[in-house]
Amino acid sequence: MENKNYKWFLLLFLGVVWGSSFILMQLGLKGVNAVQLATLRILFAGLFLLLIGFKQLTKIPSYKWKYIALTALCGTFMPAFLFATALQKIDGSVSAILNSLTPVNTLILGLLFFGLSVQKRQVFGVLLGFIGCVFLIVYGNSENTTENYYYAILVVIASISYGLNANLIKKNLSDLKPLTISVGNFAIMFLPALLILYSTGFFKSLNQPETTTALRYIAILGIVGTGLSNILFFKLIQISSPVFASSVTYIIPVVASLLGILFMNEQLNSIQIFGALIILLGVYLSSKKK
Repeated sequence: MENKNYKWFLLLFLGVVWGSSFILMQLGLKGVNAVQLATLRILFAGLFLLLIGFKQLTKIPSYKWKYIALTALCGTFMPAFLFATALQKIDGSVSAILNSLTPVNTLILGLLFFGLSVQKRQVFGVLLGFIGCVFLIVYGNSENTTENYYYAILVVIASISYGLNANLIKKNLSDLKPLTISVGNFAIMFLPALLILYSTGFFKSLNQPETTTALRYIAILGIVGTGLSNILFFKLIQISSPVFASSVTYIIPVVASLLGILFMNEQLNSIQIFGALIILLGVYLSSKKK
């Protein structure tokens, strides 16, 4: 019972933190560009994790490093750039709702590549999730253009990447501590992220007030929304299942939409809300085991 209560606590906490991440990214983009936002997010998270868990690197068996690299790429590196790029053109609330497809994609990838068994109801949930995604992207606000649709698809790709990450962790890294996995991930990403950031000319703009303000938001995003949350997410996968852990995306769009409405003047039209409800129903059906 204690383990069951703990997994629900982790799920709720992660939902609130990651739901808040969208507005932090939007605020960060007011002072830096998308590439700088993604790399700074990784670097802040990496510094935090390496400071608290550098010794964990010695606990990773040599044959596990390929899985550490894969989960670093799928779970953080790619999504960080995809979300930062997408949020230049679409609202955080829409991004969060599209991100709700993560459990659906976790199920699809588990079925195709990880030997996961599924039921007819779950397949129906996958189809519903896809239909809701189409509604949300195609029937958006009147100002939306074809370019905006392409940016929305980046979020869908990120959710596929998250789904692959959850399956990889469950299958190949369940025997490692969450902190060990997280430190290994960011140790691999740290130098590439630093080199990419340097190539953008970021360090020449450090004295600008908007850059300084953006750094504060990105620091919170990196340390809490990425570093600490990664540890807790890996822990959640280990004590539950990839699909249950991915169900955190039920909570994320609620938090992101409320913050977007309150602080960023975002709005969802009736068709977008309908699409969001279809997605969440699809997620529910695809995640439900019995």
